Amino acid sequence: MSLQWYPGHMTKARRELAALMPSQDVVIEILDARLPGSSANPVLTELRQQKPCIKVLTKSDLADPELTRAWLGYLSRDAEVTAIATTTDRPHETRKRLAELCARVPRRRGPDKPVRALIAGVPNVGKSTLINTLMDRAVAKVSDKPAVTKNQQRVVLPSGTILTDTPGIMWPKIEDEAAAFRLALVGSIPDTAIDYLTIAMFGAQLLLDRYPALLVARYKLAAVPASAEALLTEVGRRRAGLRAGGVVDLHTASEILVHEVRAGLLGRVTLETPPATEPAA
Repeated sequence: MSLQWYPGHMTKARRELAALMPSQDVVIEILDARLPGSSANPVLTELRQQKPCIKVLTKSDLADPELTRAWLGYLSRDAEVTAIATTTDRPHETRKRLAELCARVPRRRGPDKPVRALIAGVPNVGKSTLINTLMDRAVAKVSDKPAVTKNQQRVVLPSGTILTDTPGIMWPKIEDEAAAFRLALVGSIPDTAIDYLTIAMFGAQLLLDRYPALLVARYKLAAVPASAEALLTEVGRRRAGLRAGGVVDLHTASEILVHEVRAGLLGRVTLETPPATEPAA
């Protein structure tokens, strides 16, 4: 199954992003800590070139802390990149850290001028939440649905940094099918563009491979299911009810699993490992 999502407004957003990039001192790229590789937009990497970049792993309270540390080390190998992880429960720490990092950036217009920072990322990675945290008040609309921000917005942070918020954008063709499925699993691709059963089967197998104990605990299973379909069947029996004839409703079970992954109800999970630490095939 090929999963692609690139609505028309994103073409306009990409053009605006390209036009804005030369005037910026630093790019703040927002990544989901549960999938820092899949949520990194290659279009943004292409446009920023050698410009300094702060990669912020949001939702790190939902991610596997050991793998978050591994991802921070991997991302920071690039001399132009600084990678940090944030959570919503330590707003002061987030504001202080971002202010310090932006203050170190060379200013294109001179050292006495405020830093100009562009904040960008794929949809639904927590960009608006981070902006509200940095401003210490609600200035950006927050939603659990992707592509809520449609236009650029400029704010001045308490530190003096001029921050330009850009709409979340994807790239025209996602070549890596597994990456597309991971993005769909965490909600960066809207539900209207996905098939729940397909995404849930992918997610179920991934979680069985990585976090079987969390699944057993969450769904009160006697043992680890032997397959993704077996896991969904167990979820269906416990949560979705049965159809006529005692048939398990796998579609409803799929919705339950996907939404519980998104909400972090299974525990702290990370859906991919940094390439440098992937086990040999």
